[in-house]
Amino acid sequence: MNSLDASSRNTKSKGDIRSLRSNGNVPAIIYGGSEQNEKVSVSKKILKSLLEKENFLSNIITLNIDGKSQNVLPREIKYNVISDEPIHVDFQRVVTGAKIKIDVPVVFINHEKSPGLKRGGVLNIVRRKIELKCPSEKIPESIVIDLDGIDIGESFKISSVKLEENVTPTIQGRDFVIATLAAPTVMKEPEKPAETAEGEAAEASAEGEDGSTAPVSADGDKKEGEDKKAPADKKAPTDKKAPTDKKAPADKK
Repeated sequence: MNSLDASSRNTKSKGDIRSLRSNGNVPAIIYGGSEQNEKVSVSKKILKSLLEKENFLSNIITLNIDGKSQNVLPREIKYNVISDEPIHVDFQRVVTGAKIKIDVPVVFINHEKSPGLKRGGVLNIVRRKIELKCPSEKIPESIVIDLDGIDIGESFKISSVKLEENVTPTIQGRDFVIATLAAPTVMKEPEKPAETAEGEAAEASAEGEDGSTAPVSADGDKKEGEDKKAPADKKAPTDKKAPTDKKAPADKK
């Protein structure tokens, strides 16, 4: 169980809250049970380290307030929209025997022992968290689903999960699905036999030895001697111009 030191605060204005935050603290409030709401503040640095751990909102925390300790459950965290830093926390007192609603994470184990996953199946997770109603002293850390022996086509429903006494899902009246093991969406193309691949390679190399292929006749047979170019036709001799008639000499006077 995680623990967190807290201090009582007596802030009355927005200026007091800003001053508290500028000193590296986060305002918080504790509610629930027969006691009155209590205003406290916690260290932002320590709070951020706890937030980095899994399932912060579903784990009970021991708050040490001015030398007194009490168990609480984090219910809501508000963040700055620009810096994404925590600016306020709501804690609910854990009262023995009281029932609370809480989101519990779903954890899958033994992936390597699932024949369906080994054959390329896909684990389709429908619900990563399940809301449970349970006594405050019986809050489960997680809902564990074992994939050992699970094959393609099988599914996990809430009825297959073993819960402790007085621990029930808030969704009643239907056996809802938590996850399914589906077939792969993309099938692998079968590889060509080695003999076929070698035959195609030999045929391609035979065709490309001389860098060209012989022309094919209409009936599909290659004609001999047609790989040589036909001699170009000789140009026909051009007609010589006919000699022009000489002018007759002019009569002498």
